[in-house]
Amino acid sequence: MGYRILTLNNISVRGLERLPRDRYEVASQIGHPHAVLLRSADMHGMALPASLLAVARAGAGTNNIPVAALSKLGVPVFNAPGANANAVKELVLAGLLLAARNICPAWAYVRALEGEGAALEHAVEQAKQRFVGFELPGRTLGVIGLGAVGVQVANSAEALGMKVLGYDPQITVQRAWQLSSTVQQALSLDDLFARSDVVSVHVPLLESTRGLVNAARLRLLGAGGVLLNFARAPIVEEADVLAALDSGHLHAYVCDFPTRSLKDHARAITLPHLGASTLEAEENCAVMAADTLRDFLEHGNIRNSVNFPEAVLPRQTLTHRIAIANSNVPNMVGQISTCLAGAGINIAELLNRSRGEYAYTLVDAEGAADEALIERLRAIEGVLSVRLVSALV
Repeated sequence: MGYRILTLNNISVRGLERLPRDRYEVASQIGHPHAVLLRSADMHGMALPASLLAVARAGAGTNNIPVAALSKLGVPVFNAPGANANAVKELVLAGLLLAARNICPAWAYVRALEGEGAALEHAVEQAKQRFVGFELPGRTLGVIGLGAVGVQVANSAEALGMKVLGYDPQITVQRAWQLSSTVQQALSLDDLFARSDVVSVHVPLLESTRGLVNAARLRLLGAGGVLLNFARAPIVEEADVLAALDSGHLHAYVCDFPTRSLKDHARAITLPHLGASTLEAEENCAVMAADTLRDFLEHGNIRNSVNFPEAVLPRQTLTHRIAIANSNVPNMVGQISTCLAGAGINIAELLNRSRGEYAYTLVDAEGAADEALIERLRAIEGVLSVRLVSALV
């Protein structure tokens, strides 16, 4: 079977090469696509084609994708967690150094100087005290969110001589293994702010994280503190940050999200959303997204989905695979098994996983499943989508 992939952005060639041309048709204009592959294009308001089986983003955030609407259709949304982590980590460290050494205002001062020779040298020496900064060893960095990026930031800051506090009540076992054993655990967000000189934010934008950094927490941060935000703009209350900068309580705010008020502030360093803007990160994200998409389309496996559970089942030879997305309700597996038994089909292997409101079932069936069986499965209350994956021989 051939698959049609609609691209909504320019995708790295290295990623597209992971989709063999004998099985995949990939284009920016294509009818009845089986999948959408994108970076930052906004899918909100886009008519979702009935043929759509999956959406894959070559990046981490999925705010530009109508995840809730796709979930109700049984369409998994994939991202590329960790593929751009090194790029973001390096920019966070660069931002920290820019703030600590007052490099941006110092550079702006020098660029505005006139004259040359002794006059220029005199102007430089006269002003250097205005830009005295601080060194990192002995300072404490508080890292909010210990995912792929947060862990790398924490470990790298320790290597630079900083003390590091981390806060993430939902840290995964995988990330915990990667985190330096000397990173200390903050008991709460307030505890982290109160014990830090610098705070770096690395959490997704959710209703629970919107406005997470506010006036009350900034007051807990020691005078002359630095705030780094390379996650999402609304996680930080901008008005509260501006007030803290104006008062001098906050030494600097470094972020990837310019606004009119921030970009002209003397104590703010705003960058044009450069977090993942490296050739390596774009390639890594495209490769991960393409590989994930291909595994789902060809085998029904789910990895790196933001709305459905991870479900990976090794293929059984001489079987046909049925992939079912459904609401997470009781007796779903029983109804699926009964339906297959009624069609005289034996189950060689079955995997069922759930995540919040949704669940996903993979069935390797001995014997071919016809369209009539697929329609009976679709008719089960709570089933969102059913797909017959190509047989493995």
